[in-house]
Amino acid sequence: MRPRGRMISTAASATTSAATMATGRRSRIGTEETITAMRVAIATDIHGNRHAFEAVIDAAERDGAEELWCLGDLVGYGGDPDASVALAQRHCSVCLAGNHDLAVVDVLSLEEFSRGAALAATWTREVIAPETREFLLSLKPAGSAQGVGLFHASPRDPVWEYVLSGLTAELCFDVTDFRVSLIGHSHVALSFDRQEGSPASGTTRKEGTELDVAEGQWLINPGSTGQPRDGDPRAAWLLLDTDRWTASYRRAEYDIAGAQAAIRAANLPDSLAERLQHGQ
Repeated sequence: MRPRGRMISTAASATTSAATMATGRRSRIGTEETITAMRVAIATDIHGNRHAFEAVIDAAERDGAEELWCLGDLVGYGGDPDASVALAQRHCSVCLAGNHDLAVVDVLSLEEFSRGAALAATWTREVIAPETREFLLSLKPAGSAQGVGLFHASPRDPVWEYVLSGLTAELCFDVTDFRVSLIGHSHVALSFDRQEGSPASGTTRKEGTELDVAEGQWLINPGSTGQPRDGDPRAAWLLLDTDRWTASYRRAEYDIAGAQAAIRAANLPDSLAERLQHGQ
């Protein structure tokens, strides 16, 4: 991926544009924004798992990704929050805030969190460096880049809504002008699409699946990098090609034992460590 001098944090109306590539090819999608043909790695729900994040960054570079976008939840659950945020600052050109990020910096109350999530967020609040906190405070839960909508959770509710059904996807399609949107939050690799004249439909996705997203409306979730919940413990990510308009689901092996050791060293609930080896 291209070296990064700074992180671009996005707001709901913000867009990230880039110069036209040497080929001069351009495409348009969803908005009036000029689109640069490139390969973009998408990661989300890192959750303080720097081992998984490092593995995805390495895999994305090997696969020729030119940029890395993160859809939020850099912290929470895992034992390496400062290191995970530092990786995002170093490698991401776009980064969103997730609900766990917002809770750690006191923007959200912990009342809506499960016991394990609240304990991890409280611990994270106490141990993160001032620069980590400052960076998390600078992030927003929604944005756009290359004409693609970016939402931590959903276009209707970028912070909290889980998109796990066709009905929810249908409602999301109705409220966004973006033809293609990337979402996280559920920790499940899946996609929903709505083609002209048809209702929204979708399914979970496995490694190696490639979607043709050149037509119709799409909501695409890469799955979680740092805490997958779809039965596959490997770190999940997505490769988006804005020239061919394809989205490819990828997985990366990582040091699960190392991530578990970091959680246990922080004296966080052992269930947060155990679930990593089961992809749950």
